[in-house]
Amino acid sequence: GSHDSFSFYIDEASPVGPEQPETVQNFVSVFGTVAKKLMRKWLATQTMNFTSQLGAGIRYFDLRISTKPRDPDNELYFAHGLFSAKVKEGLEEINAFLTEHPKEVVFLDFNHFYGMQKYHHEKLVQMLKDTYGNKMCPAIFAHEVTLQYLWEKEHQVLVFYHSPVAVEVAFLWPGQMMPAPWANTTDPEKLIQFLQASITERRKKGSFFISQVVLTPKASTVVKGVASGLRETITERALPAMMEWVRTQKAGESGVNIITADFVELGDFISTVIKLNYALGEGEDDTT
Repeated sequence: GSHDSFSFYIDEASPVGPEQPETVQNFVSVFGTVAKKLMRKWLATQTMNFTSQLGAGIRYFDLRISTKPRDPDNELYFAHGLFSAKVKEGLEEINAFLTEHPKEVVFLDFNHFYGMQKYHHEKLVQMLKDTYGNKMCPAIFAHEVTLQYLWEKEHQVLVFYHSPVAVEVAFLWPGQMMPAPWANTTDPEKLIQFLQASITERRKKGSFFISQVVLTPKASTVVKGVASGLRETITERALPAMMEWVRTQKAGESGVNIITADFVELGDFISTVIKLNYALGEGEDDTT
């Protein structure tokens, strides 16, 4: 999976997102475009668009949705500090891949909503219906979802929706079925301890589970590396330790399930995670 999957599309010309603190809003109002260029270096956690991510092997997408202030069209956008692509365009891009590859399955995790009223949620639900139709798998028990089941039903999309709206719509899986504990640290060692503890505490049945192999910069980190950005200052330096942790994991009910990262093309992240599935097939104990 990819963290802030849509952030390749972040637009420096867009307004600052409504979830950003007043200090950031003020910074941009004073320094304008220069401030936004610097922000993008810290907010864009991916360099590949959806099609490239899918081609590389990404199947879980972390999606954050926002309305834009004073937008007469009431359009919905992906957002992370700054606005990104229109949601409709992103969903259609993913659908084009699925139509070409009818046995592929993706997880769409709508986990943050900014500035959205009830009618915005209704608009998004309708957009999902119009784009994916019967490709969406209705919410059932997580352990019932096998590839065989999905192929028989011709389902290719599981939509997780972290809002009470999910209860009202059959094809929306409740957000609590896709927990993603967040370490919120810049220290690779603390991150690995957190990931390990999270897996140990993971409930054995009833939900999917995300291990976020992601480091989060503090304000002081950003100030020190303001011109370098997230990738150079944090992600690349921590990559060897993080990849070592991924390589030693086991997939299955008592191990890892979905693993997300920034800049998923770095190192051999995707191929390493995929290999964990082959190891799962070899062990009788983990196949239930």
